[in-house]
Amino acid sequence: MQLKIDQDSLPVYAALASQVRLDIIQLLSTNKMNIKELSAALGLSSPIVKKHVEKLEEAGIIRTEKIPGKSGLQRISILKVDHIEVNFPKKIYHSFATYETSIPVGHYTDYLVKPTCGLATSKDFIGEVDQTKYFMDPKRMEAGILWFTEGFIEYKTPNYLQENDQLQQLEISFEIGSEFPFSHDVWPSDITFSLNDQELGTWQSPGDFADTRGLYTPDWWPENVNQYGLLKTIRITSHGTYIDGDPLSDVTIDDLDTTIDLWKIRMEVKQEAEHVGGLTLFGREFGNHNQDINVKLYYI
Repeated sequence: MQLKIDQDSLPVYAALASQVRLDIIQLLSTNKMNIKELSAALGLSSPIVKKHVEKLEEAGIIRTEKIPGKSGLQRISILKVDHIEVNFPKKIYHSFATYETSIPVGHYTDYLVKPTCGLATSKDFIGEVDQTKYFMDPKRMEAGILWFTEGFIEYKTPNYLQENDQLQQLEISFEIGSEFPFSHDVWPSDITFSLNDQELGTWQSPGDFADTRGLYTPDWWPENVNQYGLLKTIRITSHGTYIDGDPLSDVTIDDLDTTIDLWKIRMEVKQEAEHVGGLTLFGREFGNHNQDINVKLYYI
């Protein structure tokens, strides 16, 4: 589940602002439970627990199913979400001029991938899934999502810096997740990022998410496969490289050759990685963020 700092996310924040409801989440993380079982574990009356459960249901954190029991149908509560990410508003660096480009996820210039794999547009799959040859299908230019288990995908974009421009920061943002056949919310994958053949570092994707439908995922897309990823931003600064503010490597702006004509961006799941959990890239009309791969240069 992804949240923003906005009014639409308030029900989730409100649902989490209770020790009792946090305790219910902890209990449901290990087992499905009915109201009576939750009441016994919490030492609270069933009517009180029922109100807390309803609050969590309204927020989309848990769901309730009716199953046959000894005395008829009983309501069983199930934890629906195991990962919540809060997306804060992006910082704006007013003191810098910028160049910005957007690369559609299907506009890669090189690749080497292994199944499970595939691509799709907002209207249909491109060729057959798990057939790597379709990564060269001309329709790939229209792709809004692609996925693979192992290998790399590589993009190139112009370097618009002029001779007298001094690069201060380089930023790459994208929506990304792991790749599991169908989906698995807990499926770590070690994804390595490189810029112009220089490794920027490795980030571990936590899973391949399908707990809720992606905000922009088209209606035809199956419910039981990856619905959205996590919006991640890599920033190369004068003092290191970071992903969403967390240190990724010691690579700095000074380590980059800013005189080159092109930036080459590689995203890779290495064969020797500890967690070979695949990679899914979401572009426009898929996932929770209606964007492609954005590259932004801050300069003076």
